[in-house]
Amino acid sequence: MTKKINIIGYSGHSYVCIEIALLNDFIIVGYCDLNNKNENPYELTYLGEEKNINSEQQVFICIADNTIRKKIYERLPNLNFNINLIHPKSIISNTVHIGFQTLICAGAIINPKVKIGNGCIINTGSIIEHECIIEDFSHIAPGAVLSGNVLIGKGSFIGANSVIKQGVKIGCNVIVGAGAVIIKDILDNTKVAGNPSKII
Repeated sequence: MTKKINIIGYSGHSYVCIEIALLNDFIIVGYCDLNNKNENPYELTYLGEEKNINSEQQVFICIADNTIRKKIYERLPNLNFNINLIHPKSIISNTVHIGFQTLICAGAIINPKVKIGNGCIINTGSIIEHECIIEDFSHIAPGAVLSGNVLIGKGSFIGANSVIKQGVKIGCNVIVGAGAVIIKDILDNTKVAGNPSKII
């Protein structure tokens, strides 16, 4: 059976999503964006606004910004968002639970009993150890390491090559800078960076 997918957003991050979709044998019907892109490396059809998408076909939001991704998901409840894009060269335990609209990139390792919500990005080469919880619309950037039993709150961004100590709780809408080392809990709506991390 032919698998068809529409995408929302067509720029740098979407290229990663498209490549993973193609590796999973999807046919990309077209893309929605604010305008028809001059640069069209995958020769996709411009669909205009999201309302033009066939509601029976699967849709993936290819936008890196957590807040925008969430807004699109919530304002288009009639679209078929029941899909994930998972790179075949990721390693995922059979006991992992994943919501919908989550992207898992090449080289990601996700160990037993992890829970991942809707609309998350688990980026290239990141490591999610046992029993972590990653709540909706969060982004784990390339090379980030979450030790066991870490909680990532909704809408948080964990920067590239950062490390989070076992058992740490990261609040909602937190931004962790690239290379940060997190050794204690972080409250909601906080920005941290450094080794050890400090509020910025």
